[in-house]
Amino acid sequence: MNRRERLMATLRGEPVDRPAVSFYELNGLDQKPDDPDPFNIFSDPSWAPLLELTRERTDRIVMRGGVFCDAPVDPLASLTETETTVSDGSRYTETRLRAGRRVLTSRSRRDADVNTVWTEEHFLKDLDDLKATLDLPAPVFGGRVDPSGVLATEGRLADAGIVMLDTPDPLCMAASLFDMADYTVIAMTEQALFHRLLQRFAVVIQSRVEALSEALPGRLWRIYGPEYASEPYLPPALFREYVCRYDRALVDAIHRHGGYARIHSHGRLQGILDDIAAMGVDGLDPIEPPPQGDMQLAAVRQRCGQQMVLFGNLEISDIETMPTHQFRDRVKRALDEGTAGEGRGFVLMPSACPYGRKIQALTLRNYETIIEILDQ
Repeated sequence: MNRRERLMATLRGEPVDRPAVSFYELNGLDQKPDDPDPFNIFSDPSWAPLLELTRERTDRIVMRGGVFCDAPVDPLASLTETETTVSDGSRYTETRLRAGRRVLTSRSRRDADVNTVWTEEHFLKDLDDLKATLDLPAPVFGGRVDPSGVLATEGRLADAGIVMLDTPDPLCMAASLFDMADYTVIAMTEQALFHRLLQRFAVVIQSRVEALSEALPGRLWRIYGPEYASEPYLPPALFREYVCRYDRALVDAIHRHGGYARIHSHGRLQGILDDIAAMGVDGLDPIEPPPQGDMQLAAVRQRCGQQMVLFGNLEISDIETMPTHQFRDRVKRALDEGTAGEGRGFVLMPSACPYGRKIQALTLRNYETIIEILDQ
């Protein structure tokens, strides 16, 4: 059974020769050691053995967004200005959006040795900013799908893996406009206004997912953003309001064209797991063990493993810091709990990937340990 066959059989709930293993964002295709960009952390030689291990030994799942040709002009383009500067080894991007008499500003920072973007200032700071945003022209959808990038990626992967189409949900788009503290207060106290914001994004996202799933049927999808409404941020009743109410339409669109919908939600699952299952999803990640999460993998499998493929349940912090003899036990436990009894399928997977320029010897050794245990 080759790696593509193993992944597709897992998604269909069919028997496999061994559990699949993915290194999540690491896929050995998009990480480019030869890229001279000073912000490319993968150019450091310490990454080379881990990227080779990823290419040669993992069941590769490569994330791709959708590309549309002849899309209409963004109605906010004429109201938006963006400026990027580099200072003291960091790249700053400031975006200004005119909203009536207000100027909404967002500022982000990317450090050369850290593969992540930090938002230092969010667009929406208060209720008046939100109201001004709701008075702006609504986003529009249009154009036609260009599938060539996805098809080219699948051609490069051949039998080594699959493409996973990737989309934010409306909650992800809305919540990320705020600082986390402001978001939780407004989402709790201004539910009607917050629904109006979600609906602005839902119209476009649902149309995009429908068009992409029709043009590229039968693929795995990841829907990210639901964790913004998980505990302790919001109660389960608002998860149903802000996630289920909108994401069910995305799941249905994916299913209409033979695809598989996977929900991405870090952290606590106890209070929302049944709601996730009720949307009819086919997969769930990253199913973090306590203390990052609040459920053991065995309990998740018992409650919804017949319906969903479970992706997880290794913490990236354990890969980077845990002594290998202890980490080996974590891997074995995840495999045992993810495959015990009846279930649709399991993919062994970390919760994230390293984002620093240097890969330490312990980190590499623990990644190697994952593969060694699967080979036993």
